[in-house]
Amino acid sequence: MINDILNNKVNRLFFVLAGIFITNALVAEFMGVKIFSFEESLGFDSMNWTILGVKDLGFNLSAGVLLWPVVFVMTDVINEYFGKRGVKMLSNFTVILILYAFVMIYMAISLAPNEWWQSESGVLGADPSTHLSDMDLAFRKIFGQGLWIIVGSLVAFLVGQIVDVFTFHKIKKITGEKKVWLRATGSTLVSQFIDSFVVLFIAFYIGADWDIVRVLAIGLVNYIYKFALAILLTPIIYLAHHWIDNYLGHTVADRLKAEAAEM
Repeated sequence: MINDILNNKVNRLFFVLAGIFITNALVAEFMGVKIFSFEESLGFDSMNWTILGVKDLGFNLSAGVLLWPVVFVMTDVINEYFGKRGVKMLSNFTVILILYAFVMIYMAISLAPNEWWQSESGVLGADPSTHLSDMDLAFRKIFGQGLWIIVGSLVAFLVGQIVDVFTFHKIKKITGEKKVWLRATGSTLVSQFIDSFVVLFIAFYIGADWDIVRVLAIGLVNYIYKFALAILLTPIIYLAHHWIDNYLGHTVADRLKAEAAEM
């Protein structure tokens, strides 16, 4: 029985796609605590835009944006072959795993630190310029994301997934099997637009008393980045389709896509 499950190519494909989807979503959640300058990372000066009256805006982004577009691309690939039911199951399971991960992290934060680990700069021979004075404080700051950020991120993820799946199937009903780029990239652009504002609205408008204009301005900057990345990732979708069709065989792949469209 176990061998039948593992030897089935369709099952193996779902396991691989699910693993990539879940891993990227989990890692993106914990990477997201770091804010980085996209321009300066590439060696350029910050844009310093003024949007909606908010000055000095640049691509100062959560590091999670490096992986969330991958999650949405995987959503479209899974949607193509396993339908809405497959995406919904994985999305709900991923949220449960992320919540579990945060509970475990908060349990780790509550543990009493070892004196040696907490005061790394006190280690014999340690260079105070390169060692932290309080490792426990650093651990709590890095992993102890605020409740509203966690809520905002998870709600944005679920809403984005729902919008992505809905838009994907609406476009596919119109285009049929043609124009993969339109339904995949189009659904990602719509869902990423919603995601960009939902997470900021919950995490910072509700959770940190930002004014709505700042939320909208920063959301627009984030979406410009996500829009450009979604376009750049379009060839990856075609490569994924090509690999999957060859791996499964066109007959099985076409059957899967037909069944997925009916779900």
